[in-house]
Amino acid sequence: MPRRPILVVLLGAALALAGCSGGADSPATPSASSSTAGDAGFPVTVNGDTGELTLDTAPERIVSMSATATEDLFAIGAGDQVVAVDSTSTYPAEAPVTDLSAFTPNAEAIAGYEPDLVVISDDVDGLAANLGTLGIPVLQLGAAEYLDDAYAQMTTLGEATGHRDAAADLVSTTQDRIDAAVDAAGGAGEGLSVYHELDPSGYAASSATFVGGLYTLFGLTNIADGAGDGTGYPQLSAEYVVDAAPDLVVLADTVCCGQDAATLAARPAFDTLPAVRDGRVLAADDDIASRWGPRIADLAEQVSQTLQG
Repeated sequence: MPRRPILVVLLGAALALAGCSGGADSPATPSASSSTAGDAGFPVTVNGDTGELTLDTAPERIVSMSATATEDLFAIGAGDQVVAVDSTSTYPAEAPVTDLSAFTPNAEAIAGYEPDLVVISDDVDGLAANLGTLGIPVLQLGAAEYLDDAYAQMTTLGEATGHRDAAADLVSTTQDRIDAAVDAAGGAGEGLSVYHELDPSGYAASSATFVGGLYTLFGLTNIADGAGDGTGYPQLSAEYVVDAAPDLVVLADTVCCGQDAATLAARPAFDTLPAVRDGRVLAADDDIASRWGPRIADLAEQVSQTLQG
């Protein structure tokens, strides 16, 4: 299997590097109106995972080494400022295609694009320090633990790029779409349980994750919460899943690992799961179900539709 097994072993990097390539386009993703970066007052100071970063002027040459940040940047209208992205940044289609590796990032290769800002998710192999020695500002925004963290990152990127208003609009639109999806479900998730599968070996997302927080809004109980390993991404045995008998299964391993409702039902005893029997198996796009950008609203709408039958 290509990427997913490596990512789930690393757990935090599993979502930070954000799934397999080749995700489907999403027509429902909101697009922010383009604005001039210079319309916001600079200098600005923003807070990343490693502390404050002050930018004297609006960045004109951004390199994004984070698939989620790439989606956020284009959604807030900062796409024209993005000159390069990493190998996992497969969305949107307008994102520039480069050979910058997300898994073995090279500071010199990144510097070749002459960036005045690099956005990273994980500090792989001391990338931030290496870029710092080259005098390149780095903003680290790691994997969101909660939905509010995802919204905060949109806001931070808006401040850092001169698109504050567009970022605020994106946060509001994303929240509104999620709220509407929950309302449309009409309480159909209350009293039901969910299993969010990251790969066929049983890695799952618990309620202590941004996507787990989404399920909580629907009133769903997460079967991974009982695993209690403290990571947010425990590995569940097949027996554990069968015993937990989830009412809803969300497969976030359709692209990487070819999983769907049929392959799930074909596993020993999985045809007994209420989710399989009642047709509540959501074969989600890996990237949409693993990134904490604006397309989290797409996932909310898909969950809502699945719960409604």
